[in-house]
Amino acid sequence: MAIDIDTGACIGAGQCALTAPGVFTQDDDGISELLPGREDGAGGALVREAARACPVSAISVREA
Repeated sequence: MAIDIDTGACIGAGQCALTAPGVFTQDDDGISELLPGREDGAGGALVREAARACPVSAISVREA
């Protein structure tokens, strides 16, 4: 699984970090980012739910 975050579209709602805190975090400006070592999308079900929860669809998940 590969996770892409469109940081230009991200509005910092934080739904990804709330839904999958073991994968996503927010930088100092509130923009979503992956936690180090989580680029592989470990925690698939929560990652997909976090992508669905994003109000601006800034997160995309694809099978690698």
